[in-house]
Amino acid sequence: MTAKTVKIGLVGYGTIGTGVARVLFENADEISARTGFRLELSRVVDTDTQSPRKFNLPAGILTSDLQALLADKSIEIAVELVGGTGFARELVLNLLQSGKHVVTANKALLAEHGPELYHAARSAGRCIAFEASCCGGIPIISALRTGLAANRITGLYGIFNGTCNYILTNMTNRGAEFCEALKEAQKLGFAEADPALDINGTDTAHKLAILSGLAFNRPVGMEDIHIEGIENIDIFDIRSGQEMGYLLKLLAIGEKMPDGGISLRVHPCFISAGSPLAQVKGPFNAVSLFGNAVGNVMFYGRGAGMMATASAVAADIIEIAMGNSQRLFETMPMASGSVEGAFRSIDEIDSRFYIRIMAKDEPGVFAGYAQILSNHRISISGAIQHEWDGPDGTVPVVITTHSAPQRNMNAALKELERSQVICGKPICIRIVNIPEDNES
Repeated sequence: MTAKTVKIGLVGYGTIGTGVARVLFENADEISARTGFRLELSRVVDTDTQSPRKFNLPAGILTSDLQALLADKSIEIAVELVGGTGFARELVLNLLQSGKHVVTANKALLAEHGPELYHAARSAGRCIAFEASCCGGIPIISALRTGLAANRITGLYGIFNGTCNYILTNMTNRGAEFCEALKEAQKLGFAEADPALDINGTDTAHKLAILSGLAFNRPVGMEDIHIEGIENIDIFDIRSGQEMGYLLKLLAIGEKMPDGGISLRVHPCFISAGSPLAQVKGPFNAVSLFGNAVGNVMFYGRGAGMMATASAVAADIIEIAMGNSQRLFETMPMASGSVEGAFRSIDEIDSRFYIRIMAKDEPGVFAGYAQILSNHRISISGAIQHEWDGPDGTVPVVITTHSAPQRNMNAALKELERSQVICGKPICIRIVNIPEDNES
C-alpha cells in the first residue's frame, strides 16, 4: 500500500528548524511505517540561505521567498520557528489565511496572542498545534489533551526553565554564587547572552499560561499569573534551606481551589528535598500533575535543545496529518473561550514562609520580631541563629512559619523593615508543600 504524501513548509531554519528537517528526512521511513503517511519537507524559508547548518537540505528546498510558500496550495502544514511575537504573529495569521494548518514552538506568541490566533485558525477552518511550545521533548500537551482528558486536574507543579534549574542546581551542589552560575550556564549554552526572560520568570510564565489553560479548561493571560524570578537569590538562603531539608527551585504552580478558584504563579520556592521535583537537576524539565482519577503523574525530560524540540514539532506534524489535531482543536477550551473558575490573587494564597533577617545581637530581639509576626497572625514553626558577625553587629536569623495568607506576610515584612530590632530588608521565600498521592 502506497503511503499518502503530506507536504510540509517550514519558516525559520535555525537550530530547531535544522533539527526538524533532520528528523523528517532521517526518520521518514519510520514515520511512514507507523502512520501511513510520508511527510515531505518541500519548502524551507529563511532570510539566510548561505550559512552552513548541521543538516544539509537537498537542492532547491531552502529559499528566502516566503510568498512562494504562502502561495503553494500543495503545502498543507506550515511550521513557524522564527521566534518572537511581532513578525511571528503576522506570519501565523498569513499562513492560516493561505489555508495551511500551523505548527509552532513559540510559547511567547501563544501566551500573549493565543486567543487572536486561535480565533483566526477557527475562522479559516484550520488548527494550530503547539506541543513543542512547552518543555521541549516532553509530550505534556498531548497528555493534557488526550491521556488525562478524563480527569479533573487539581494541581500542576513544574520546572519549566532549564536555564534557571541549571543555575540553582549549580548554586546548590557547588556553592556557586548566582553571577558565577549564570556565566557558566551561558558558556555551556544553557543560557542566552541576554538571559532576562529566563531568570525573571517570564519564560516559565509563558509555558504556565499555555499548560494551565489546558489543565483548567479556560483561556489564561499573562496578567493572570503572579511572576517572580531568581535574580535576587543568595547562596546563604540556599544553604540555610538545605540545612532544614529543603531545596530551592523556580516553580510554575497552578492550583484549583475547593471553591473553583484558580491560583497561577511562578516564583522561587523551597520544596522538600525528598520531593521528586527536587531531584530534577541541571537543564532538565519536569511536570507533576494531579488528576482526580489518575492521582499524581510526573513527566520528565529535556526541556529544550535541537533534537528534543524537533521531536515535538514532528509529533505535531504527524497529529495534523492523521487528522487528530483538527478534532482536538475544535473543542479546545483555550480556543473556544469557555471559562471555569476565577483567578486568585497571590495575596489570597496561603503559604508557609522562610524569612531571613539580620537581627541585632541584643536582648529582647527574638521577642520583638516574634511579636511583629504574631501581630499579623503568623505563627513561627522554627528558627535558626548561627554565631556569625554581620554588618553593624547583626546576626542572620532564619525563621520558618506555619501557613499564613500572603497579604498577612506582606504586612509583617513591611513592619519588620521599619522596626528597630533588625537591620535592612528581610528576605522572604515561600515554602511549597507539593501534595502527595496517598491513595492505597
